[in-house]
Amino acid sequence: MRLRITTPLAMLVDEEGVLSLRAEDMSGGFGILPGHAEFLTSLVISLVSWKLVDGGTRHCAVRGGILTVTGGQEIGIATREGVLGDDLATLHQDILARFQNDEEAERVEHIAQAQLHLSAIRQIMRHLRPQGRDGGAFP
Repeated sequence: MRLRITTPLAMLVDEEGVLSLRAEDMSGGFGILPGHAEFLTSLVISLVSWKLVDGGTRHCAVRGGILTVTGGQEIGIATREGVLGDDLATLHQDILARFQNDEEAERVEHIAQAQLHLSAIRQIMRHLRPQGRDGGAFP
């Protein structure tokens, strides 16, 4: 099989001779072998590992993304960020932890933005409310 892993800025992997691949989506870990059915899934922050014809194994920590299988021979992964590595301990402890911390920081920022947006809407509604009427819907 052929594997391509891309980010918005780079092609991380373009490799033929892949015997199998393991990845994770929201339902858990799964594997892909030659002849796999057409497939599309959304990846979570995880470690993608693949075995090569020459007996080697490679790994890439991905920050989510989309995985596709086409024609049973082409695997494509488009991810926000990916880090290649041979040392699983380093990838798992350092990189995946960093990705998860970044995701948490983004989640907190999105919540803060939503709260500011809601506050602005409430202020606008207070100013648009007719004088002498207390709708009470927007405290």
